[in-house]
This record gives sequence, structure tokens and C-alpha cells, in this order.
Amino acid sequence: MKKIVFITGAGISAESGIKTFRDSDGLWEEYRVEDVATIEGYHRDPELVLNFYNERRAQLKDVKPNRAHELVAELEKKYEVVVVTQNVDDLHERAGSTNVIHLHGEFMKATSSYNPNNPKNIVTLESPDTKIKIGDKAKDGSQLRPFIVWFGEPVPMMEPAAKEVMDADIVVIVGTSLQVYPAASLFNYARSDAKLYLIDPRPAAIAYNLPIHIIAK
Repeated sequence: MKKIVFITGAGISAESGIKTFRDSDGLWEEYRVEDVATIEGYHRDPELVLNFYNERRAQLKDVKPNRAHELVAELEKKYEVVVVTQNVDDLHERAGSTNVIHLHGEFMKATSSYNPNNPKNIVTLESPDTKIKIGDKAKDGSQLRPFIVWFGEPVPMMEPAAKEVMDADIVVIVGTSLQVYPAASLFNYARSDAKLYLIDPRPAAIAYNLPIHIIAK
């Protein structure tokens, strides 16, 4: 059975109504990166950061997977499929994908402020109340924080993701310009005989000396 690895980004979820961060009307137009997506911002104003992610999490209740998510999931009927996503939403899982690697964390999870990547500290936030509030504690006694990889923090799932790309027969990029590192380096791990595809209506220039098939429509 051939193995397909999808590398997905914000563009695949945009059709579901989730705002991207980098587009002209994206979230970075409303919030400063330094305030809501760095550990320094969190230490400076944890309540602001918690509220920012509480709002994003609440929005997930009003959106559904779109056809792109569904098509990726349906391919599991004929192929071994792994999704490596930069997205922190759960739309791939809700569409039926069973093997999803989240590079940048997950909206629907919370973790320790002291040791965020220890699996013992990671909890899933259950509906109806998915808010994280000041005073909510992790198992190690620290304040619960969003299970999100902020700018400047290590990306612990990069190594597992790279191993999946190395083992793939087909690698497909959907909805990401691959401008953010280290995720942008994943293409470098593809085998020389792997088929590579980029699906994007506005494909950005990718600085790889690789035979990439671009699908822009």
C-alpha cells in the first residue's frame, strides 16, 4: 500500500471559516504576535493570552470540516495516509483522518506552564466548558496554558513528522506557503523517488531543487 503524507496549513481550514493568521484580514491584523503567541507575552499577561485562545476554541464549535478535509480522510480507504499539519484545529480528525501529527499543538488541549511537552501534563478540554481560566491547574500544580507551540519554543513533533516524510511515496502540500520554520524544511526529507505535489491557488516560490508538481486550480 502506497503511503501519502499531507503537509497542511491554514489554507485548508480557511474554507471552513477559520481565520488564517497571515492573510490581509487575518488574526495578526487584530493582535500582536508578541502579545499572544510567545512565552514572553504569556508571562506578561497570561489572562490576555488565555482569553485569546478561549475565543479561538469557542469558534471551533461553529465550524465544520470542509471537502478538502473529507477528501484527505477518504484516501485512507486506498492508501496509508499521514497528515502533518501546522494547524491547531481538530478539523482533520473530525473529518475522519486517523493519523494526524500536529506540529504546533492543538486548540482543544491544555498543558503545564512548567513542562508543556510532558504527556502526563496534557489534558483534553471537554465541552461544554472548554475555557482555561486563571487558577486552573495542571497535574504538576502549575497554571494550565494552551497546548500551543509558540514562536521561539521547540517543536517536539518535527522529528516524528520528518520520519513520516522520509517514508512517503507521495508528499502533498495543501494550504501552506511553507514560510515558517522548522515546518518549511519538511520537504527536504522526501526521498528522491517520491512524487511531490503543491496544491495552492496562489503558489509561493519554494526554494527547493526538487521536481514539484504545482496544482493551482
